Amino acid sequence: MLTLLLYVLIVGLVATVLFLLAGAVFGRSEELGPLPEGTTATVLPVDGISGADVRALRFQQVVRGYKAGEVDWALARLAARIDELQTQLAEAQSAAAGHAGGAERR
Repeated sequence: MLTLLLYVLIVGLVATVLFLLAGAVFGRSEELGPLPEGTTATVLPVDGISGADVRALRFQQVVRGYKAGEVDWALARLAARIDELQTQLAEAQSAAAGHAGGAERR
């Protein structure tokens, strides 16, 4: 009985050492190192957010976080809509400038 207990303890110790060694060598499969506590890599400009800014967003991964595929899908939809709205705004502004320029010539 004592021999069985000793084998279980040795196997547990070897498994723990191998786990810690693998964690130290291979890391947590992150592209970047972990961020300091209380900081984030998520950055958006204060003004003039574009679709490219939304596409470039990255969120910190947590154990109970969101599914990355769902976040990426939502961000892609938002980025496309922002680009569409910015294009419509630019067209409306150029049309308004054209009308204002035409009225001044008369």
